[in-house]
Amino acid sequence: MAAAAAAEAGMQRVRRNKDLRHMERVDGRMVNILQGLELHTGVFSPAEQQRIVDLVHDLQDKGRRGLLRGERTYSEPRKWMRGKGRATIQFGCCYNYATDRDGNPPGIIRREEADPLPPPLKSMVRRLVSWRVLPPDCVPDSCIVNVYDVGDCIPPHVDHHDFARPFCTVSFLAECAILFGRELRVVGPGEFAGPVSISLPPGSVLVLAGNGADVAKHCVPAVHAKRISITFRKMDAAKLPFGFRPDPDLQNLQPLPLPAPVVPVRPAVVTSNHDIDSPSSSRPQSASSIVRQGIVTRAQAGPAPAPMTQNGGPFSLSSDDFPALGASSPAKAPAAAGRGSRGRR
Repeated sequence: MAAAAAAEAGMQRVRRNKDLRHMERVDGRMVNILQGLELHTGVFSPAEQQRIVDLVHDLQDKGRRGLLRGERTYSEPRKWMRGKGRATIQFGCCYNYATDRDGNPPGIIRREEADPLPPPLKSMVRRLVSWRVLPPDCVPDSCIVNVYDVGDCIPPHVDHHDFARPFCTVSFLAECAILFGRELRVVGPGEFAGPVSISLPPGSVLVLAGNGADVAKHCVPAVHAKRISITFRKMDAAKLPFGFRPDPDLQNLQPLPLPAPVVPVRPAVVTSNHDIDSPSSSRPQSASSIVRQGIVTRAQAGPAPAPMTQNGGPFSLSSDDFPALGASSPAKAPAAAGRGSRGRR
């Protein structure tokens, strides 16, 4: 019960900005190109962020030593230059950003193997669904981990439709800006310009759907400090890698129930001393009469419903979700800045 209460309290601390706006002309009419974007801050605590960062560094070390499955699970540029860095680690599938030397087009490479999501990343997915950041009908089954050094970036793009909407990116280590716009200009190596800049603080989750995912392009200009992001996505059922098997730990996930609305308490009105002294005034009121008068306390209304649980127990992201790599048994990261139309936050 303590873990369930902590999860419910944590969910209530999340701040959600779902009113991002910037109007641009699309096919002859003005539309909000940010429709569908959501910024959720405070989803992961500083301690949880540190455990995830430590995990990523361990995974990067394993990738460099060739201990991850497949040739493309881990990649980093052979020659670093500004705007061309960014090491990546892929789980669930391997994805091509451009046609490769073997002729594979952009998108999921169905015959390529990748490691499944490690237990700590699955715990992150459960948190995202449980805390109502992602919907239960679009549970991620793949992710890409981006490890940025100073000067690394992601150029302007729209995410491939081999992946369903919505998808999301979680930010760690350093705050950075992500740019959105129908057209984003390249002004130099790793430097871009666009009409909307949204700041992504550590521990935040940016959800992309609707126009924000499909009409607007987005990019991350060259970062000024080391940064890690993890982008979680659900693969299109028709594009799953050959031999892919759904993870049983990520099936039938459901969000925690919303907190019960607070019922205002109306103080009783004493009209006369006769009412105070009347024998009837000392009789206990029925629950129904209390509700009609708008006077409801937790004790009178009965116990609050217990939060839903995952895998037989309340959801939590504890140190147990971040075992040392190679452990023999699995374990049981707002406001839109920049110029925009009136009303954009």
